[in-house]
Amino acid sequence: MATQEEILSGLAEIVNEVAGIDVEDVQLDKSFTEDLDVDSLTMVEVVVAAEDKFGVKIPDEEVKNLSTVGDAVSYIASHAG
Repeated sequence: MATQEEILSGLAEIVNEVAGIDVEDVQLDKSFTEDLDVDSLTMVEVVVAAEDKFGVKIPDEEVKNLSTVGDAVSYIASHAG
């Protein structure tokens, strides 16, 4: 099972690839929409890539609850594997 640091690192790489945001800017306390300027379409791409990378399913109704990077890391950590 991946650690929070590994998940954060992987998620940062995904956000960097999909949205062009610097890896260093993807921190646990950052809001996807407000701080990182990730729109809903980009968020879908991030979710799909995260599902593939971490082997986790993130239902559409859960995506709206993932407002910060920390929310996403916690969700992946508790549902992966």
